[in-house]
Amino acid sequence: MNSWDINSLDLKPHAPQILSSTNDARAIALAIPAGESLRDHQVHERAWVSVLSGEVEISTAAGDRIPGAPGLVVQFEPAERHAVRALSDARLLLLLTPWPGAGHPGSMPLHDKDHARERAAEHRHQSEASGTKVMIRRDFPAGHDGTYVQSRHGA
Repeated sequence: MNSWDINSLDLKPHAPQILSSTNDARAIALAIPAGESLRDHQVHERAWVSVLSGEVEISTAAGDRIPGAPGLVVQFEPAERHAVRALSDARLLLLLTPWPGAGHPGSMPLHDKDHARERAAEHRHQSEASGTKVMIRRDFPAGHDGTYVQSRHGA
């Protein structure tokens, strides 16, 4: 048995911590500072986002918005676009399954990975062209497109 006291972990903003990774699932803890966001993104796996502390607003590409506080759990289908905005300093637990999901770069042949990198670079270019400040994280949990928005809402 493995266990974690996520509220006691020394989580750093913009540095998600992989708690466990098996052939079936991946568990990730992350901290998002107040006013910052995980911008609109998608993962290849089914994703469960659980709010452990703080308050967030979770939105989908379809325009759905839900406020969240400790105890909220939201499930996303594979490739379902979503964003998470921290209304206050927040800690989240992210569960991805199956790991890695179909189409995930970790499960692709090298040739397909090159195309995935090209698509991610084009997506980042479009975001930057629209004036969104984007930070590229090479150590972001696999399954994400490697970007983390650092903008403050309303600033």
